[in-house]
Amino acid sequence: MPHSEHVAIVDDDANMRMALTRLLRTHGIDARPYPSGVAFLAALPEAKPYCIIVDVHMPGMSGLDLQRKLLKLGVHIPTIVISGLSDEDVAATARRLGAIAFFSKPMAGEALVAAIAAAQKPG
Repeated sequence: MPHSEHVAIVDDDANMRMALTRLLRTHGIDARPYPSGVAFLAALPEAKPYCIIVDVHMPGMSGLDLQRKLLKLGVHIPTIVISGLSDEDVAATARRLGAIAFFSKPMAGEALVAAIAAAQKPG
């Protein structure tokens, strides 16, 4: 399944999705927002991003649950995990599940854009 040229933003907070979408588009990055992991998975067959930004704490399917589901499906997409809480155990779990970065909200836009740029590099 080929990657398309966009970043998926998976966060249940509409204001955060809008802010991240705006930030990325300001940097010339095509961003597509999703209100939940379920909504993202439903769009996945047609629109596989080159990177995912996912919130940890969401109702239903958490960001960590989404990471686990993608691994179970054999889908490997660089993932950046964000959280309103700074929790080293959650950050460590996210990294074990393959996250390339973990940021506590609010995060520096430049650092997030740099992590996305790193996700685009082959290898």
